[in-house]
Order: sequence, then structure tokens, then C-alpha cells
Amino acid sequence: MRTFKKEKTKGNKMKKDIHPDFKTCAVTCACGNAFETRSNVESMRIDICNACHPFFTGEEKIVDAAGRIEKFKARYAMK
Repeated sequence: MRTFKKEKTKGNKMKKDIHPDFKTCAVTCACGNAFETRSNVESMRIDICNACHPFFTGEEKIVDAAGRIEKFKARYAMK
């Protein structure tokens, strides 16, 4: 039976120079909202943010194309 000795680690054994350099990033939305975050790029332009997305603004609507919900309820006699 083989036994192995545990190596004593001194300090940090993580690889160096493999992680991206994070810097402050200015994010601009199509609606005009702007905020800062950290990223490996200096600026971003996005289409939808939390200020204009329907889920976050409370304007979310259920889209019922061609009365699918009514057809389902009629088929299974639900009221």
C-alpha cells in the first residue's frame, strides 16, 4: 500500500496573468438610461435595460395571438 505525503503549500498557488483586467464600464441603453458597472471593456451600448424592460416597469402584457387561450378553454369546457 502506497502512502502519499501532503505537500505543504505556501502562499497563493493560483496562476498569474490569466484573468482579464476589469475596469469601470459605462453602459448606455437605447432609452437613454446610463449606468456604470465593471467589465473588461470600457463602454457598452445595449437595447433594453431595467428602466425600459416591460417586466421591470410593470407594463408586461400577455399576448394572445388568435385567441389561443379562449380556444383552449372552449375545448376543455373551462370557464
